[in-house]
Amino acid sequence: MSRINVGVVGATGAVGETFTNLLEERGFPVGEIRFFASQASLGRTRVFKGREIPIRVPEDGCFKGLDLVFFSSGDGISREWAPKAVADGAIAVDNSAAFRMNPEVALVVPEINADLLPPKGRPAIVANPNCSTIQLVVALKPLIERYGVQAVRVASYQSVSGAGRDGIEELFNSTRQALEGEEQETSAVFPAPIAFNCVPQIGSIDDQGFCSEEVKIMNETRKILRREIPVSAFTVRVPTLNAHAEAVWITLSKPAGSAKEIEDCLAGGEGLQVLRHGQRPAYPTQKTASGRDPVYVGRVRRDPDDSGTWLMWVVADNLRKGAALNGIQIAERIFDIQPRG
Repeated sequence: MSRINVGVVGATGAVGETFTNLLEERGFPVGEIRFFASQASLGRTRVFKGREIPIRVPEDGCFKGLDLVFFSSGDGISREWAPKAVADGAIAVDNSAAFRMNPEVALVVPEINADLLPPKGRPAIVANPNCSTIQLVVALKPLIERYGVQAVRVASYQSVSGAGRDGIEELFNSTRQALEGEEQETSAVFPAPIAFNCVPQIGSIDDQGFCSEEVKIMNETRKILRREIPVSAFTVRVPTLNAHAEAVWITLSKPAGSAKEIEDCLAGGEGLQVLRHGQRPAYPTQKTASGRDPVYVGRVRRDPDDSGTWLMWVVADNLRKGAALNGIQIAERIFDIQPRG
């Protein structure tokens, strides 16, 4: 198998670290690897396959010779440097929101719309969707294919790792302070203190009262599914460490006979693991999904007041399937790579 030269921008962050770990775990055929981060990380190294690789700062021409570059920094970094990676001959898989709703850029979850991916050897930007969107659409796909869909409503319960290392440290520090009787009045990371608290805002709030995370889910879901369906979202930050959970209501176009029928349909979906009614455990939790690759579904049931609407609980690791794993699966499809295991 030919080797692929890889870059990781944002290599010192939580998602960048997950990208690096997954490249090793999945046996991705890496030739040369280059790690990029901000000026503050100069002098640091990252270990890959037992070798210490120095951290670089992006500069003009730094991507020459690379076939693939993963971006896991902010929108501004991606807007500036992802086009330069393409100009240097690489495929850029971007985990930021910078290009997701650009009509000229594919927004891809491989289980759903891999047909939009560019062929290897054709440099392009491919957008990696929002973490909460990814797990939602993976769970929706088999139901949509069998029954069709009229509307989707989702409430998310998102862990602090979605805010990166700063979010994780904030949870640890604020929880310790709260236990010691030093209650926080404000938060440097979240709109409100996160210790023993739920915060119904992720991102900025627009004039209609929707926060940016909700807008991402609503718009990205329609783009990925290629369906102009009603999607309504409510997002909440919760004091859990890792993995996002979602309560989902999906109104189907065709009737389904039973919860078992829905569970059977979901069980046939790629990337899904179903916890069925009556088994133990009866549903996934964020601890179930953390550190694992599948999107988990449980608590499937019919809405008693609307026979066409079904409820389900969807959980996935936001750093893995919600970010780095989905990006690597994109690359595996483009370069026709079978992951190890």
